[in-house]
Amino acid sequence: MALKILDSCINCDMCDPECPNEAISMGQKIYEIEPDKCTECVGHYDNPTCVSVCPINCIIVDPDNIETVDQLAEKFVKLHG
Repeated sequence: MALKILDSCINCDMCDPECPNEAISMGQKIYEIEPDKCTECVGHYDNPTCVSVCPINCIIVDPDNIETVDQLAEKFVKLHG
């Protein structure tokens, strides 16, 4: 996963229903992205939908978890066979 939700998340609930992999869920305080399910929408859309619907731009690329498009595509195939 190369995306993460920052602590500035306001829990607006815009990202959760948009995620085609059901990778986003409510954590203890803010929404969180499950790395094993996040494909950054590869296989579904051209761009991550959670990023495009976030009203405060609190979903960013996680520099500690960069994945290539090929890795994300592999993950998509594993999730959706």
